[in-house]
Amino acid sequence: MPRINVIEKFCKSCGLCIEVCPKKIIAIGDTANDKGYFTAVCINQDECIGCGLCATICPDVAIEVYK
Repeated sequence: MPRINVIEKFCKSCGLCIEVCPKKIIAIGDTANDKGYFTAVCINQDECIGCGLCATICPDVAIEVYK
């Protein structure tokens, strides 16, 4: 089953992953990282199809997709 992992220390809450996700399962969470950014989170891992669009568009290389 595909899985998204957000590396919180790299995420800057740009929201690009949210826009590109075809299943709309990524959102900005309510926990800030060390830099004060509220990081992206996967709100429903079971719906992930493993397309990798979120990881591809992330300018900070903060998302990993495992298949």
